[in-house]
Amino acid sequence: MSFFKKVFSQQIGIDLGTANTLIYLADKGIVLREPSVIVIDDETKAPLYVGEEARAMIGRTPAGVRTCRPLKHGVIADFKSTHMMLEAFIQKVAGQKSFVKPDIAIGIPSGVTTVEKRAVREAAFKAGAGQIFLPEEPMAAAIGASLPVSEPTGLMIVDIGGGTTEVAVISLCGIVVNQSIRVAGDELNDAIVEYLKKVHSLAIGERTAEEIKFRLGSAYTTHDNDKYEVKGLNLVNGLPRTATISRGEVREALAAPLKIIVGAVKRTLEMTPPELAADIYHRGIMLSGGGALLRGLDELIANETEVPVFVAEDPLSCVAVGSGIMLTDPKYSRVLEQSLYVG
Repeated sequence: MSFFKKVFSQQIGIDLGTANTLIYLADKGIVLREPSVIVIDDETKAPLYVGEEARAMIGRTPAGVRTCRPLKHGVIADFKSTHMMLEAFIQKVAGQKSFVKPDIAIGIPSGVTTVEKRAVREAAFKAGAGQIFLPEEPMAAAIGASLPVSEPTGLMIVDIGGGTTEVAVISLCGIVVNQSIRVAGDELNDAIVEYLKKVHSLAIGERTAEEIKFRLGSAYTTHDNDKYEVKGLNLVNGLPRTATISRGEVREALAAPLKIIVGAVKRTLEMTPPELAADIYHRGIMLSGGGALLRGLDELIANETEVPVFVAEDPLSCVAVGSGIMLTDPKYSRVLEQSLYVG
């Protein structure tokens, strides 16, 4: 049966993220990269759109239709919506349900509870999974970033997603010390929203905040100070208004959540055994996740820790790729077996 499954079943690695869902298929690589958003008809409870189409409708849906981001801080907040969204994504890449259910590995934050693990497992099962593996995101990200996790040397990965930031020191396919904090991309967006409310008396939506982050976001001082016109609602008179915001202002807005992320990196380094800390000093820290794309974040962490910092080649894909590789590479069989969830 194992040979039969190996030949006919699919191995799917999934990063079920708060902001984006990525799916990796063995021998094909990343085949889906879409926002973790679903649009649901309130009357029929049926999904109308998922992914990019659903994201375009955030803040624009009529009565009787709601837009939902079913994950919060890296865990399931709306079980039924997550299962429908995941099922739709899997069908997009794997076609209709096969007589052999696919093996699925879903990266999860290292700080999740047993109840939160069970919710992910049940959502995957209802979406048509066979065996379900739940590897921890830092390990999956490190493998996806091509770090030599099976060697007896200290490696440090910082995975900054939409809902959580995972910081871990890895050696011999195991996590030695780690920190999981629920401050990440969403909190950066929220900080921009709050800044504009406080300083410019302007109310903006989630999509606008994210666009500002991509256009002007930076973690470290830069010579340029680009500006961007932001459209929103005037909190003084309730009418539409445009305000101009600079790169320096956005950096000021992001300072508080970034300080928390840097603090988690420092605490992890402080808890690291001396021999492994020496390895990290020479090898550096690897950044992954969508948050790693923030301009100057590597410089900020390097300056604060006095350790070299590098950004993965495709930081957004690391967890999905690493989860998929675990299913196909015998070198990671021990890690995979430990992540098999049957609870």
